[in-house]
Amino acid sequence: MKTTRPHEEPATPVADLPPARNHTTPDAPLDAADDLAVWPHTTRRLPHGDLSVGGVALTEIADRFGTPAYLLDEDDVRDRCRTYLHAFPDTDVLYAAKAFLCRAMAHWVAQEGLGLDVCSAGELELAVTTGFPADRILLHGNAKSPQDLHTALRLGVGRIVIDSASEIARLAAAVPRGSRQRVLVRVVPGIAAGGHSKIRTGTEDQKFGLSITDGSAQHAVARILDQPGLELVGLHCHLGSQITTEKPYLCAVRRLVGLMARIKDHHGVTLPELDLGGGHGIAYRPGEDALDITTLARKVRAELTESCAAAGLPVPRLLVEPGRAIAGPAGLALYRVLSVKRTGDRTFVAVDGGMSDNPRPALYGVRYLPRLIGRRSTAAPTTMTVVGRHCEAGDVLAADIHLPGDTRPGDLLAVPVAGAYHLSMASGYNLVGRPPVIAVQNGHARLLVRRESLEDFRSRDVGL
Repeated sequence: MKTTRPHEEPATPVADLPPARNHTTPDAPLDAADDLAVWPHTTRRLPHGDLSVGGVALTEIADRFGTPAYLLDEDDVRDRCRTYLHAFPDTDVLYAAKAFLCRAMAHWVAQEGLGLDVCSAGELELAVTTGFPADRILLHGNAKSPQDLHTALRLGVGRIVIDSASEIARLAAAVPRGSRQRVLVRVVPGIAAGGHSKIRTGTEDQKFGLSITDGSAQHAVARILDQPGLELVGLHCHLGSQITTEKPYLCAVRRLVGLMARIKDHHGVTLPELDLGGGHGIAYRPGEDALDITTLARKVRAELTESCAAAGLPVPRLLVEPGRAIAGPAGLALYRVLSVKRTGDRTFVAVDGGMSDNPRPALYGVRYLPRLIGRRSTAAPTTMTVVGRHCEAGDVLAADIHLPGDTRPGDLLAVPVAGAYHLSMASGYNLVGRPPVIAVQNGHARLLVRRESLEDFRSRDVGL
C-alpha cells in the first residue's frame, strides 16, 4: 500500500538533479545535490527527510516489513537489462546469478531476454523450476560437484564452462550416450584487473581457469576435441570484478582471438563463441568511477572485428555476463539504529544488521554511504562509523562517514547500491537470521524472500 501524507511536498526525480560531481572525499557530507546519484532510478525525495523508491516510501517499507531489510527496484533491474541488450546487440547477455538470485529475479531476467550464468546445482534448479529456459543457462565454477554436472545434464543446460583438466573426463563420462554437451574452456589470459586483490581472476596466481602461458588451455582444448560427447563451442574468460575501464577487456579479446587462431591452425576447428565474462564496475558513492557499458560494447566489438580480421577468423558470437552492474544499483538495505556510542574521539552508530547481511566491507573494504531517512535533521554533520550488532571488531558497515550529529536510537538508515552480493553472501552468524527481500514497483511493495526466522534455525537443527 502506498503511503499518502497530508500537505506532501512535490517529489523531485533523481533525473532532474544536477549531474554528479567528481567528488571522492570518503566522509563528504550528504548536503550536495548529487547525493542520490547512485540510488535507484525511481528514487524521489519526500517531505520530512524521507525518500521513496518505486513509488513506495522507505519508512513504509521499514514499518511494514521490519528491519534489516533488502529493497529491490524492479523497474531499475529491468532498465539495466535493457541497457545491456541495447549496448550489446547480436550478443548473448547472461545475468550472473551469483550477484543475487531469487525466483522473481530469474523471472524478470527471462522476460527481458537475457540468459543466465549459474555456478551451482542450487542456482540452476531454482532458475529452471521458476520456468527459466535451460538452454539459455550457462554453468561455470572451478570445482563443480558431481551433483552440479548431473543436474546440468539432466536439465539440459545450454553450456558448461570447463575450468580444469580433470573436469573433462568427468563430464564426458556423464554425458548420455548419443548426445553432446556444448562446452567452453575458461582461459586465464594473464591480465590483472579488478577493484581488490581478492576479486582479480584473470591472473596466473588464482584458482580459476587454464593458463595460456603454460599450455594448459591448449592441452584442454585438444582433450575436449577428442571426446565425442563434448562439443567445444568457444573460449571463456573472467578478468575480475569492479573493473572500471575497458582496456583489460580489449587486451583479453586480443589474447583469446590469438588462441582461437592457434586452435584453428592446429586442429582445423573454428570456434563460434567468445565469452568475456563480467566484472563491470559500478559506483558505490557519488563521484566514484563506473564502467561505461556503451563505450565498452563499442570498443570491444571494434577490437574483436579487427583482431579476427588480422587472424583470418570469422567474428565469433560474443557473450557477456553482467551481475553486479544489473542488481547492485537497484537495491537498498534498510537498518534501524540500536545505539549511539561515543568512545574517545569516535562515534559508533550500531544498527540491527551487520556482517551477517553484508560481509563485503570486512572482505573487500567496500565503502558504502548510509543515509538518515524518515526525519529531516538540522544538526550539523558529524563523522561517525556505522557498525553491526555482531561479536566481531571487524563488523563495520561504513567507517568515518558523515551523519547528522543528532543521530539516535530508533532512526532509520538506508544504504544504496546493496542489490548485489548481500543476500547471496549473507550468513547465519550469531543466528540473527537473513533479512527479507522486498520488491517495489509503481507504488506497490511485495515480499520476494521472507525473513529467516528462529523456527528456520530450529527446524534445521536435528541433533538431539
